[in-house]
Amino acid sequence: MRYSELAETCQRIGAISKRLEARAVLADLIRALSPEEIAPTLYMLQGQVRPDYEGVELGAGEALAVKAVAQAWGLPEEEVKRQAQASGDLGTTAGDLRPSSAVSEPLSVLEVYEELLRVARMSGTGSQEQKTSAIAQLLRRANPLEAQLLTRLVLGKLRLGVKEMSLIDAFAVIYGGEDFKGAKARIETAFNVTSDLGEVGVRLARGGLPALEETTVTLGKPVRAMLAEREATLAKVLERMEGTAALEYKYDGLRLQAHVGPQGSPQLFSRRLENLTEQFPEICAALPSAFRRRPVIVDGECVPFDPDTGELRPFQEISRRRGRKYDLEKMMEDVPVKLVLFDILLEGARPCLTMPYAQRRALLEELVIPGERIGLSNREVVRDVTQAETFFDRALADGCEGVVAKSVAEGSVYKPGGRGFWWIKYKREYTQELADTVDAVIVGAFHGRGKRAGWFGAFLMAVYDPVEETFPTLCKVGTGFDEASLQELTELLHQSKVTVKPECVESSLEPDVWVEPSVVLELTGAELSLSPVHFAARNRLRKDCGLALRFPRFSGRRRTEKAAEDCTTVEEIVRLYETQVRKESPEPAPDPPAP
Repeated sequence: MRYSELAETCQRIGAISKRLEARAVLADLIRALSPEEIAPTLYMLQGQVRPDYEGVELGAGEALAVKAVAQAWGLPEEEVKRQAQASGDLGTTAGDLRPSSAVSEPLSVLEVYEELLRVARMSGTGSQEQKTSAIAQLLRRANPLEAQLLTRLVLGKLRLGVKEMSLIDAFAVIYGGEDFKGAKARIETAFNVTSDLGEVGVRLARGGLPALEETTVTLGKPVRAMLAEREATLAKVLERMEGTAALEYKYDGLRLQAHVGPQGSPQLFSRRLENLTEQFPEICAALPSAFRRRPVIVDGECVPFDPDTGELRPFQEISRRRGRKYDLEKMMEDVPVKLVLFDILLEGARPCLTMPYAQRRALLEELVIPGERIGLSNREVVRDVTQAETFFDRALADGCEGVVAKSVAEGSVYKPGGRGFWWIKYKREYTQELADTVDAVIVGAFHGRGKRAGWFGAFLMAVYDPVEETFPTLCKVGTGFDEASLQELTELLHQSKVTVKPECVESSLEPDVWVEPSVVLELTGAELSLSPVHFAARNRLRKDCGLALRFPRFSGRRRTEKAAEDCTTVEEIVRLYETQVRKESPEPAPDPPAP
């Protein structure tokens, strides 16, 4: 396929507001691809060149992209910057600046992809200049529309709104026939196990839905994490689990999935599928000797602790370890960590996902040799509320944020990427008026005034709707921030600001600056209330009303381990609203009778 065809399709998708129409266009595009073109095209449609867990990024910021555009057309960089500021999009500017006399040589999808992959893998002295030159050469061969798409891809700002679920839906249209939902479930399951939509697409192209049956847990490919639902009381938790549940400590740390090879070589992956192996060398050093047999894939929580007392330390301490490439020895000394394991996904050649929870836990206990750096989560099977409350109180006293109840029923499999009532979390915040904190993503910012002048002083926050793949607003928050956090957020958000509201955001409010959803904050609040202003769960509980978080406050915790799509969902917000002691009437109260 020619790259111009992909560019034209992307232009069409960008102009479509209805999801079903966009899905149909994507399906037509995928049908036209050869098996060799499918994975590269899927990656590029998501602004990538490889799956997340491989950590292969283009590494081309705004400055490099400006240089490449200027070099391609022989223009001063200042002129490119000026026009990009005027248009609000360097991609548009790249297409507009292309000389009309330039003759474009046809580019193929594979040719562009292979060159971008080569650029992404450039490193060392002079690599930035090499990247600039390679991108400039591609731009010289591009027509205006191709130049626009190519520049946006280099910047990681495609502005298409094409996410993983959009592509899974498109595949379900192609391969599902009349059973769209069934096909979608099978495709999504395969993706959640491999975390690689390119691999799933190639399997489908070569063997259809039956080929997905061969998809299995594989060392080096992180499985998307299973997630927990919420309940308001321990009594309701036990009711959900028919009177018996395994309670585990809910550790306040960083979710990590550890892959340990036959010879002991370890890899660590975050919930966001980032490879964090190099950031936790003390965990990696301890993993090979922590198991009686290998290979294994295990799920756990990396937590900071005091080596003298064994006590757990606050989450904020481990957040200092994220992203560190230098001074690792000092950080290991200042913020010691251990990995607490609570599940197993692979043992030897045997995938464990379909085993019931009790069987997986027994296998984990049999395999793990606990030590200072590797341990097992504290756990107790409870059969009444008194037992549950005692265990919960002990978890809080030991420095945890609550408990996770896990079903001991036969059907309690590990569901990658799924959130269900097989696991239910119950946190200390459930004793407050609002049952739990909310993880919301910033979609807009407001300029600060007075002491906050020069920074953003408040933020427009949203939650995630996985069905519509949108971010409906929940509140505007400006309290709980100190000067350091405001400065950090201001610098961070300037990298993701856009000139118009992102297509995926649903909002009636207009902030001073729109940003692409990426930064997730933990919020507390007094309660959830019906709101004609905000869009979370719009029309679900009352016509023309959504849900809003009243008196929101930043907890001080930026959820760096979470992507935008990992924030609190609309369904969770609805359930939190339903757990409140006081709920508003779903319909407006009738007018009083006339006297």
